[in-house]
Amino acid sequence: MIKDIINKKENRLELTKEEIEYVINNYVNDSILDEDMTLFLNAITNNGMTIEETYNLTIAMLNSGDKIDLSSIEGIKVDKHSTGGIGDKTTFVVLPLAASLGVKIAKMSGRGLGYTGGTIDKLESIPGFKTTITNEEFIKEVNDINMALVSQTENLVPADKKIYALRDVTGNVESIPLIASSIMSKKLASGSDKIVLDVKVGKGAFMKSIDDARNLARIMVDIGNKHGKETIAILTNMDYPLGNAVGNSLEVIDAIKTLEGKGNKNFTNLCIILASYMVSIARSISIEDAIDLVKQNLYNGKGLEKFREFVKYQGGDLSKIETCKCVEIYSDKSGYLTDIDTMKLAELVRDLGAGRKNKEDTIDHAVGVEIFKHINDKVEVNDLLLKVYTSKEINESDYSNLFTISNNKREEEKIVLGIIK
Repeated sequence: MIKDIINKKENRLELTKEEIEYVINNYVNDSILDEDMTLFLNAITNNGMTIEETYNLTIAMLNSGDKIDLSSIEGIKVDKHSTGGIGDKTTFVVLPLAASLGVKIAKMSGRGLGYTGGTIDKLESIPGFKTTITNEEFIKEVNDINMALVSQTENLVPADKKIYALRDVTGNVESIPLIASSIMSKKLASGSDKIVLDVKVGKGAFMKSIDDARNLARIMVDIGNKHGKETIAILTNMDYPLGNAVGNSLEVIDAIKTLEGKGNKNFTNLCIILASYMVSIARSISIEDAIDLVKQNLYNGKGLEKFREFVKYQGGDLSKIETCKCVEIYSDKSGYLTDIDTMKLAELVRDLGAGRKNKEDTIDHAVGVEIFKHINDKVEVNDLLLKVYTSKEINESDYSNLFTISNNKREEEKIVLGIIK
């Protein structure tokens, strides 16, 4: 039967709900071989899926494992997901800001396989922080302080874990239906009532074009809404690194500085927007009113207070967070900074030890880079561009060559590129 289903999709015919369920269920229980599943994924990548097919794929994956029951948490629960980018530590700013305004957030995140660590890797750079707690502790924490953030359980959407591993080695990572079903099956399984999606687009993101990002966002929003979960996607600019740091410990420190009101302007504005949409849909207030509330709690310190409370609740000690010694990189020319080679920067930071090439790789939480100049900043000769935190020998020109310095500024770019509801 699997051969017939593969042939049907290869001929661009629409698969039924039952056919999709058959493939997912039998792959999870090892009745379908990796070789046949690869052909099935290839057919999806090459021929696409309708929104109905993608929804049915999402639900089949959702039903492959456990679902989190958050019914014992009072109030509207809101989840937030980012498709990821270089220096993306928005979760550490957005969640405490929203939680400080009464939003209930029970979030599960993963480790990173790529240029830098995932959310859980970054949290593990905080000495003592527990990323694994019991379900009872998870629920109690949200009831006590409005937020909890833990690693995903093993039985949450096992179909996605198995399919993702296969996609990664068979060239099926960039398929929009496969991306959408992977993300949304996990979001739906996590049990929240409403979902805010941060869909990155640009040179440093998975989605390089605004059209692809908009397409992905539209499909994910439709899946969430169809499943009874109000879902909003914000398309955000990922042409350049987010904030002032890339690396695990450094990104936690950068998030704290942002919550102190001392963060990079563009990154701060992005966090305000994302937190405000969480507040808006949780409290059923206008986005304008939500922005006012979020700004208040950013600049009066209540967001920072909530972050510290959350870290302490899960056993972390921010006073013991460590970074390596650093090498300083200076400019050899003057002008305006008009470009940063974001992907090259990501590769360099990964090679320092901040990310993984293989699942088995060990992350060095203390390495990374701190950025001192951003797009359209004035740069003079001998201005500090970058600090590279590492115990390894580095080629300094690899880092200085990341920056393009020109005679004139470039056109300012928006942080938020669109809203999909």
